[in-house]
Amino acid sequence: MRAIRHGFGAFASVAVLLTGIAVAAEVRAAPAPAEELPAAAPAAEEPENFGASCRTVVQGSRVTAHCQNPYPRTDRVRLHVECDRWWDIDTDSAPVDVGPADYAQVTGRCWKEVRSAWVTHQPADPDPEPTAVRGS
Repeated sequence: MRAIRHGFGAFASVAVLLTGIAVAAEVRAAPAPAEELPAAAPAAEEPENFGASCRTVVQGSRVTAHCQNPYPRTDRVRLHVECDRWWDIDTDSAPVDVGPADYAQVTGRCWKEVRSAWVTHQPADPDPEPTAVRGS
């Protein structure tokens, strides 16, 4: 009975070893990634970089968002504060426009502890819609 157990252990070890060798050989045989990517058609319209860079600082029950906009489009930011206590009212700030190369500071607060705070972004000056050309 002991010889059967040792024989099975040896068989299982050999099976695992052979499987590992087969997988390693398959990985080595896989083609290397191409050095050059195939030429593709250029994208119809790349989205413009947009959005102020904001960081939030929580000090006790007060939250301050510092936003700086490095892009040429105006960004409309809002600070959202979620309070930790169930009875404490969550707040959303009024929208603040952060112009190109401009800086804004937005504040909010809770009565007690702050659970989370985040900033949302929206384009302040949306792209103009194409006007229809009427034929005569």
